[in-house]
Amino acid sequence: MGDVTAKVVPGKATPRGAYPHVKVIGDQVWVSGTSSRRADDTFAGVDTAADGTVILDIRQQTRAVIDNIRDILRSVDCDLDDLVQVTTYLVDMADFAGYNDVYAEFFDYTGPTRTTVAVRELPHPYLLIEITAVAIRRGGK
Repeated sequence: MGDVTAKVVPGKATPRGAYPHVKVIGDQVWVSGTSSRRADDTFAGVDTAADGTVILDIRQQTRAVIDNIRDILRSVDCDLDDLVQVTTYLVDMADFAGYNDVYAEFFDYTGPTRTTVAVRELPHPYLLIEITAVAIRRGGK
C-alpha cells in the first residue's frame, strides 16, 4: 500500500471525532470534510446582528473552506492545483450560486471534478457548507 500518513494539522480546527484532517497513501491524498470552523471554534461567515439574529454568508464560508483545504494540502506538500475531485455538501441549494461564484475564484474548467449535493444538516447549525477533497501528489513533491 506504500507509505501511509494521517495527520491533524496544527492551527486548524480540531476534528470533532476520531479522524485526521488528511490522509496520504503514496501519491494519493484525501482531505476529510472541511468547514469554515476555525481553531478557536468560531466560524467564518457568521455574524450577529444588533438584535441577536445570526447572519450566515455562503460566500465567506466557501472562501474559508477552500482556504482551509489549501492549508491542509500544503501540510502534506500539495496545493489546490493538485486536487482531482471535490464533493461539496450544501445545507440549502439556494446557496449554490454564491458558492459557485466563489469556487470560480479558485478553479476553472481545468480544476478538479466536482459533485455538489444538498444535505439536511451539517454538524453545527452555523455551517452552510462542507467540502471533502482528493488530490494526487505530482512528481518531485
